[in-house]
Amino acid sequence: MLKPLNESKIGIIGLGYVGLPLAVEFAKKFPVIGFDIDQKRINDLNNGHDFTLEVEDELLQSVLVNSRPEIGSKGLFNTAVSEDLSDCNIYIVTVPTPTDRHNRPVLTPMIKASENIAKYLKKGDVVIYESTVYPGVTEDDCVPVLERISGLKYNEDFFAGYSPERINPGDKEHTVAKILKVTSGSTPEVAEYVDQLYKTVIIAGTHKASSIKVAEAAKVIENSQRDINIAFVNELSKIFNLLGIDTNEVLEAAGTKWNFLKFKPGLVGGHCIGVDPFYLAQKAQEVGYHPEIILAGRRLNDSMGKHVATETIKHMMRKDLKVIDSKVLILGFTFKEDCPDVRNTRVIDIYRELRSFDMEVDVYDPWANAFEVRHEYGLDLLPSLIEINSYSAIILAVAHKEFKDLKIEKSDQQVVFDVKGVLPKENVDARL
Repeated sequence: MLKPLNESKIGIIGLGYVGLPLAVEFAKKFPVIGFDIDQKRINDLNNGHDFTLEVEDELLQSVLVNSRPEIGSKGLFNTAVSEDLSDCNIYIVTVPTPTDRHNRPVLTPMIKASENIAKYLKKGDVVIYESTVYPGVTEDDCVPVLERISGLKYNEDFFAGYSPERINPGDKEHTVAKILKVTSGSTPEVAEYVDQLYKTVIIAGTHKASSIKVAEAAKVIENSQRDINIAFVNELSKIFNLLGIDTNEVLEAAGTKWNFLKFKPGLVGGHCIGVDPFYLAQKAQEVGYHPEIILAGRRLNDSMGKHVATETIKHMMRKDLKVIDSKVLILGFTFKEDCPDVRNTRVIDIYRELRSFDMEVDVYDPWANAFEVRHEYGLDLLPSLIEINSYSAIILAVAHKEFKDLKIEKSDQQVVFDVKGVLPKENVDARL
């Protein structure tokens, strides 16, 4: 028997870019336990600060409570102690789903989260997954873990749902409550229950999918479609560069047609677009189909960092500038503008390619966490910008607002490559 929504307590497992904004929204109306294995993350949140900048400190502080909230109350209690989840009846899993170095899906965070939840699972509880996966993961991989550890039977004692996350890091306009949400459940009754749950906080509305697998598939193709479209314009940029045509001008002209899709060339990183297509490709290959377009798009997009580095070096050689031991400045390291997220940033590809030519490469990013960059990528960010004219080449890799007004001008002694196309055309030597 499902517990009425007004008598529910929600546990959010994973308080990152996806979990925290969702927890805050639910905490406005429900008692919420936010769980994360990172104690430092919990400490920061309980002190009222979100380093991801997805939730403003004032909003976070307005929903925080100092002890576990009771049924019928509201508020967010953050903890790294799993036992604090024991009296929840709705569990929402928002852990990451990365790939390994061979681009194979890594389901370990989801399995670990399922194992944790299963210890406290009770009759009538609902477990909802939001992590991006290929079709079948919820019911074929996670539910068996819940059954095995809890000793309960699926769709008799407990139930499952899937509602894919739709978070756009750094976007303060399209926040979690303002993006239409796909929902699903393991039975028609549970599907309606999950749909009504999200409708309490998603003002943009919901779309109830016919099954969990349909909802899983819908999510994974969203980012795969975007990846393929960006790959197409990235390929166009390579072609037009050889033809001596400005890609941005071509896209601007083509964009005057009402049904033209307005994508721009660039680096494709982050935890969604640069990862999700591999999940779909993995499942396709498991059932005997080799996906050609999806993987071709991934290969092309993953080649863009090396392409930027190579083109920069070509322009330096045309100006008779020394390459080996020259100094190059990369502006921006996060995977997108005005956002501190450095996960799967493809700017690292530019850096590594330039370093392979024995060039001295400095990286400056006012948004990125220097400790995290050092830990994840082994490079030190510049603490500040000084004497930018002393570099033989400058590559604007990320369009942070701080960079748009920089006084950068090309000269005989310096190459300027504008990856994002935000600087005046007359001030740059090249752009995608």
